Amino acid sequence: MLNNSSILVTGGTGSFGHTFVPMTLAKYSPRRLVIYSRDEMKQWEMAKLYQDDDRVRFFIGDVRDKDRLARALNGIDYVVHAAATKIVPTAEYNPFECVKTNVFGAMNLIDACIDQGVKRVIALSTDKASSPANLYGATKLTSDKLFIAGNSYAGKMDTRFAVVRYGNVMGSRGSVIPFFLTLADKGILPITDDRMTRFMITLEQGAEMVWHAFDDMVGGEIYVKKIPSMKVTDIALASVPTAKHEIVGIRPGEKLHEQMIGPEDALHTYEYAEHYKVLPAIHNWSQDPKRINGGQLVAPDFTYCSDNNPEWMSIDTLRTWIAQSREKIGKI
Repeated sequence: MLNNSSILVTGGTGSFGHTFVPMTLAKYSPRRLVIYSRDEMKQWEMAKLYQDDDRVRFFIGDVRDKDRLARALNGIDYVVHAAATKIVPTAEYNPFECVKTNVFGAMNLIDACIDQGVKRVIALSTDKASSPANLYGATKLTSDKLFIAGNSYAGKMDTRFAVVRYGNVMGSRGSVIPFFLTLADKGILPITDDRMTRFMITLEQGAEMVWHAFDDMVGGEIYVKKIPSMKVTDIALASVPTAKHEIVGIRPGEKLHEQMIGPEDALHTYEYAEHYKVLPAIHNWSQDPKRINGGQLVAPDFTYCSDNNPEWMSIDTLRTWIAQSREKIGKI
């Protein structure tokens, strides 16, 4: 599907972009892959990695700027929307800025993609969008709803939108594993709550889920990959085995456990071998055989949470992954 196509990634200099771009170039050989972001230094550094590959282009711009988006999307076939304000405390203390990027930015992108005739758009979401307890989650839930509704907003145009929802991305910038590793010499790791659990997904798994969504989507679906959980205390033990733990309390807006599918969505959620798919309630799309595509409807009381997950990652498994991935942890 992506072969000989033009792809644009918003927020493409982030952790996701640094994994999605080389994987996609290797697997699909697109005609053009455009990195759209507002940080010129990150673009400058990333461009050095692709100076001999004329398929990769860089476009300075902000998702808050609809006119700039329209220019960047000219001739684009597929879009991955990764741009977001996503650090929970940052959003709590800077709510206006979070809304401008995560909500208004989503609206701008939807309009611009429809106007420019983009074929398909995948928006990256977060567990925090399910039953949100913080502003970041609330803005991402709003964004998810906007992208789902974008399929009817497009009218007779062929642009289609879907969402991929992630948990904690292992080793990404600003995440817990690189944070713990930076404190290794201190001998003490701050633990918000010793009951806390988190979903665990690699960036490579995230990129592969986006590929699957592009191939499978009809429009309006939310894709949720089946991934293991871990207790935060076990993440700490895997990261710095010798460190002591100091309970510091939950940060503003932080959840004790992650949830990617809530009970309200169970009536429209279907299970597959490696993922779940939440179908939209609007327009009876959740009853559409093309969208269901062989899935099995989950139980009416189903939830997908990090504390009731049947799959758990062991300390040894994570410790092995850290040893194998140390060179890139926290750097992309």
